[in-house]
Amino acid sequence: MTARAVIEDTFPSLRLKQDLDRGIIEPSAAGERVVGACAVADEEMIAMALESAARAAPAWGRVPLADRIEIGRRIAERLLDHRDPIVEILVAEGTPRSAAEAMIGGVPHASWSRETLEWCAEQFEFRRQDGAREMTLRRVPDGVVCVNPPQNAATVNALNGLTALLAGNAVVIRAPRGVALSCMYTMREVVAPVLEEAGAPPGTFNALCGPPMLDAWLASEHVNDILYFGGSKKGLEFEGQCVAAGKKPILELAGDDCCVVWRDADLDAAVESVTQFFLNSGQICHVPNQVVVHPAIADELIERLVVATKKIQPGYPDEDGVVLTPVLGVDWFFGCLGEALAKGAKLVHGGRRLEVDGSSSDTGFFVEPSIVRVDGLHDARSLSVVRDETFFPLLPVIVPGAGTDDDALMEDVLRFVNTNAYGLRNSFWSTGPATIQRFLDDVSNGGNLKINDSHGGFLPFLPNQGGNGLTGGAFGEASHPMLRTTRLQAVSIVRPAEQEDRS
Repeated sequence: MTARAVIEDTFPSLRLKQDLDRGIIEPSAAGERVVGACAVADEEMIAMALESAARAAPAWGRVPLADRIEIGRRIAERLLDHRDPIVEILVAEGTPRSAAEAMIGGVPHASWSRETLEWCAEQFEFRRQDGAREMTLRRVPDGVVCVNPPQNAATVNALNGLTALLAGNAVVIRAPRGVALSCMYTMREVVAPVLEEAGAPPGTFNALCGPPMLDAWLASEHVNDILYFGGSKKGLEFEGQCVAAGKKPILELAGDDCCVVWRDADLDAAVESVTQFFLNSGQICHVPNQVVVHPAIADELIERLVVATKKIQPGYPDEDGVVLTPVLGVDWFFGCLGEALAKGAKLVHGGRRLEVDGSSSDTGFFVEPSIVRVDGLHDARSLSVVRDETFFPLLPVIVPGAGTDDDALMEDVLRFVNTNAYGLRNSFWSTGPATIQRFLDDVSNGGNLKINDSHGGFLPFLPNQGGNGLTGGAFGEASHPMLRTTRLQAVSIVRPAEQEDRS
């Protein structure tokens, strides 16, 4: 069902979807409210996909790396060729148009870019000579990699995980049922044709829409790696299950990113980056979830943030300029807000439910972009809105106490950033070379560190996901799936005719 139809006429649209799923009525009777349909896999199909992948993996792994990289370039080109229809499906599913265009335009620019693929390829083999002995450190594919993308950004994360193919792995992707169409369309119209044209073994790539498959993947003898996207609590529990089952867990979990704005920052640029938090109503992991601002500029920064935030309004996802999406966790939002205010935080903007037209409502699907001021750094994590990843548009701006010299303040801020239980991204805004260098030298937390650069932006060459702590688990790191789904193998060779010269 189109997101517009669900927002405009919720319960009749959901009943219509239920009737369509059951086959009670034909799609033609639903008119433009229907986007499309996906076949739903059953247990037999799930097992067939794993078996097919296991059969294909050895032959696919023997395809030369250069050929697989070339296939990756062709997939990226074909993705750009299909950008418009994919964007339209994403918008119909509920992704705001601006976000959909950034997602599909950004994937070829980041995880599938020429710079990224070439750098990853360079990591696959290192050769050294020791007399007659040839020594090689090489990366070999793990085998069968299963990808479980998240509901909130299934297609773009499926594409990111799909780079495991280029390492020589066979891949199985599960498209979440709630937003399966864009993911399945992309896999069928973009990825599969390129692999078929290249002569990849049948079973190299498998995509299914269906029920949860994690238990089947854990139980299967064919599965080597599982790339899991989700919340930290369930993700870390799943990490333990993977290890017990002999699978490699690759976790992309929650983020509670920190953005630090120093006294000499370019405030226009900082505000533009901070307001990325409200994209998709804060329901994205790699946005700045909390801001720590130098007390000397705190009032001015907050004033500018409020001005910028007032311009962010609800709307239908197919309308230009809309970035907000409906929020399911409204009770969670008001619970966090109430706790923060009870403990001394100040609401400086927002705090209401809104209808699609921006009017205040007790039943609206949207939450007004909201900002709370939290005074004091040391007790800030007593508030859930600071301590935990939230999935709604409530941004805490933390102002350390005034009267502390800048060296001591910087020490406190660095300690605060490094003790964050999450480790996805951090950003820092300053024009001072010395403060930039100190932040760069001393921040160890986070898979990505942005200095005077877009907090949430994806770049070529740099991995756009991965991190430590509650973000990536015990094995978390910022690295490309193409590398994370391989392992190092040490090889030494003495050719038979040269054995007598061996040292």
